Amino acid sequence: MGDFDDLIWKLGARLPGHDYRVFTTGFVDAAHPRTGAIKRFSLIHCADWVNVIALTGDDRVVLLRQFRFGAARVCLEIPGGIIEPGESPCAAAARELAEETGYTGGSFELIGKVAPNPAIQDNTLYTVLARGVALTRPPAPDDSEVLAVETAALADCQRRLVAGDIDHALVVVAFAHLALRRCELTA
Repeated sequence: MGDFDDLIWKLGARLPGHDYRVFTTGFVDAAHPRTGAIKRFSLIHCADWVNVIALTGDDRVVLLRQFRFGAARVCLEIPGGIIEPGESPCAAAARELAEETGYTGGSFELIGKVAPNPAIQDNTLYTVLARGVALTRPPAPDDSEVLAVETAALADCQRRLVAGDIDHALVVVAFAHLALRRCELTA
């Protein structure tokens, strides 16, 4: 891609903002790479996240419905959550899948990662594909989660994505990773 050193801002110390339990805010003063002018930028620090496209033995996708406060409505999504310190994305995916849905087992493979919003956030979202999962126990969601679990054929998920019924951006990108992976496998 070439050398883009002339685009890199010289960063100063990070300055604290506020703690909001699931993320913290802060600021950084940085020197413009060409003029040297100092500007202050807002930052959001979040732990890394994982989401998981879980396929049952008969290739049905495990989905969740839950109320989302930002959108103030029930959203159709895939399981996911925060990666705990020292936890791998695949281990976090297995834990979140079991907690939120009761589905366990199978094989877990990392199929993608993205920067959710690199303009202001410093975390990474990992997408894991789980194959061959089965419902083996009751879900045990966190006390702030109220979830409805369902399954759907992959083709039905594709129709729901196109129709906008699945519109959570981080879920859409997970399905994009899956589609790209399937294209790689057939190429």
